[in-house]
Amino acid sequence: MAIEKIVVVDDELMIRKALETQLRNKRYSVASAGNLKSARKILARDSFDLVFLDLRLPDGEGTDLLEEIMAKADGPMVVMMTGYGSVESAVSCMQMGAFDYVVKPFSFEQIEVVVDKVASFDKMRRVTKYYVEESDTRSSDIIGESEPVKELKTLVAKVAKTEATVLITGKNGTGKELVARELYRNSLLAKQPYIRVNCAAISETLMESEFFGHEKGSFTGATERREGRFELADGGTILLDEISEISSALQAKLLRVLQEKEFERVGGNKTIQVKVRVLATTNRNLLEEVEKGKFREDLYYRLNVFPIAVPPLHERGKDIMLLAKTFLQRHAMRHGLDHVSFSKNCERAITVHSWPGNVRELENAVERAVILADENKQIEADLLGLVPLAPKGKSKEEEEDANPEIETIEQVEKLHIEKILKKCHGNRTHAAKKLGLNVRTLRNKIKDFGIEN
Repeated sequence: MAIEKIVVVDDELMIRKALETQLRNKRYSVASAGNLKSARKILARDSFDLVFLDLRLPDGEGTDLLEEIMAKADGPMVVMMTGYGSVESAVSCMQMGAFDYVVKPFSFEQIEVVVDKVASFDKMRRVTKYYVEESDTRSSDIIGESEPVKELKTLVAKVAKTEATVLITGKNGTGKELVARELYRNSLLAKQPYIRVNCAAISETLMESEFFGHEKGSFTGATERREGRFELADGGTILLDEISEISSALQAKLLRVLQEKEFERVGGNKTIQVKVRVLATTNRNLLEEVEKGKFREDLYYRLNVFPIAVPPLHERGKDIMLLAKTFLQRHAMRHGLDHVSFSKNCERAITVHSWPGNVRELENAVERAVILADENKQIEADLLGLVPLAPKGKSKEEEEDANPEIETIEQVEKLHIEKILKKCHGNRTHAAKKLGLNVRTLRNKIKDFGIEN
């Protein structure tokens, strides 16, 4: 529940007390004031979510306090209260920033409707701050026709419609977050909040507050009460990106949320219950982290309900060029180039490169090439800026000395095919799948290159 603390400001004691009683019966925390001076003291002392503010008060106009509240970046929502004769003034208050107004005498039902409207709007406002927006120019679809990607799409389709917790694993740059977005977009919660937490980018001291929120004054700098990401995601989906980076202490608290669906804000004692679908990603082997004592075993099994492994780019064969051409089109449009394409040598360079940085490296290389390219000209391989990685323990010069005969793209392609054939123990069908080729094309290349098989 986003709305918890309410202030009622009205000089009519009967109205003030009746509204107090009604709101407390609905389990809201309520403070009240009969004038502007008292209201200012209350608002300075604590954080509030909603103020019911009378337009006319003994020591001034409600608009004065409204203006002060609106000047705060994260102040409470305001609902004006007015008599029949001042409706125009109340509308003017809404133009100043008030959320709504109620006309005296009002019913308890009217008040409940207004509070519900405020709660819905307030949550939407706070969620929007963290909501993962989809770019109009970027598709979230998983691109690829290789066997590993077909298997990936099948798994995503099967689990998306469930509420199961999903652990997405894979190397950096493989597209784990893209898979998470696909799970969300195709879920039954697609119209509900989708909140992402980058666990690797938040300092350990702030992580608990980011997860669960905090109360005003709970630590230095906590000037206002703040909802955490789990609270904002209530009813929807939360993505815990790079989950392996959280501390042991936070792992224990996260386990409780997964098991009990409840937590307390930092510095608070009120138990908050949430219903959230959890997606998590990691580039580490969590079982190894468990064995090292760096990750809780019970949390691992809570997260690993439905594991999905995202394949590295070098295992995706024909998808490499498909992705490269997709990125070419995307970035050419972004940078205002209408007629650009890859040369044959460039396509070969893209195909045989190992892509240790996976899809992210590929997209960055293509964007670089687009920026350097000339209109109406083909993109050559040198514009990609690819630097072959030497094996660990060897310098670039040593690697070149060890392979002095490698000078052309064809030679690199031949070595790559030989390597894959060796991995597949000479099985051409399996090798063709890994290379993204049909068996006939592979057979022809083996013949052309003079590969012994």
